[in-house]
Amino acid sequence: MHETTWTNATRHHQNFWQVIQSYWQLTKPRIIILLLVTTAGSMWIAAAGQVNPLLLLITLVSGALASASANTINCLYDRDIDYEMERTRHRPLPSGRIQPRDALLFAIVLASLSFTLLTVFANLLSACLAMSGIVTYVLVYTHWLKRHSTQNIVIGGAAGAIPPLVGWAAVTGELSWAAWIYFAIIFLWTPPHFWALALMIREDYAKVGVPMLPVVVGEVPTARQIWIYTLLLIPATLLLVYPAHVMGVVYTAIALVLGGLFLAKAWSLLQTPTDLGVARSLFKYSILYMMLLSAGMVIDSLPVTHQWVSAVTDNLTTVLGHLPGQFPT
Repeated sequence: MHETTWTNATRHHQNFWQVIQSYWQLTKPRIIILLLVTTAGSMWIAAAGQVNPLLLLITLVSGALASASANTINCLYDRDIDYEMERTRHRPLPSGRIQPRDALLFAIVLASLSFTLLTVFANLLSACLAMSGIVTYVLVYTHWLKRHSTQNIVIGGAAGAIPPLVGWAAVTGELSWAAWIYFAIIFLWTPPHFWALALMIREDYAKVGVPMLPVVVGEVPTARQIWIYTLLLIPATLLLVYPAHVMGVVYTAIALVLGGLFLAKAWSLLQTPTDLGVARSLFKYSILYMMLLSAGMVIDSLPVTHQWVSAVTDNLTTVLGHLPGQFPT
């Protein structure tokens, strides 16, 4: 497909820096940042707020490499439809700046480095989980579901929910119920996040025949599905407080405030499902939501936070203890 484009690839790069930029773009770095935030959040919870800095650094680097590998293969697989969409036509592969063979080798090297680093410095479980993330994203989402099912992003969203499992396994060498709750939170967050984007670029997906939910069923049912998943998401975030007992009052407050805003935006979209401005607002907020929720997990897990909460609780207890038992008559 578009062979003349591939064969003229080298003339697009004027210097080595441009080559680096093209390979950097293949990895979709903006997507990686959010995945690393959730990885770090789970590591802080698993380590009770005291993460080994070297382990944190290596796990995040390894996670970035694994995600970059998956994203590169995704770009390789989707280069035909990327060429058809104006939004993606200028990516390195459809524009011809990088050859498909070179992109595949690049992805293999990235995955190999990720697996090796996690195996050597963390453990085999975390390394295998990172590789399962690549397989899920490439085979389940990109190959099997993306072009064939309206539920593509729901089932395929499991790939984006694996990084917290990697982080937890890197710290503890096992997976607890809390790790799986974090997995479920991201799994439920993915449809509202991605369908809001799909509403914004519905015409692009329709043009290339990708059956995203808004393309197949329209804006109103999509907005309804976003509302349902958001309703499920908010109580799921509180499972880390009870029954998991790994988060406390600080996280609870943050989760409730963030969740309330999420519900308000999802409700607004439900009322005006054809308003692209509302969909865009929800999409942008969904990114901020996951970052701040994960930050809330980190803050809550810190020993200094536990000390502060204990001090406040003790002071309140003391104050209440000095209150008269009854008012004088």
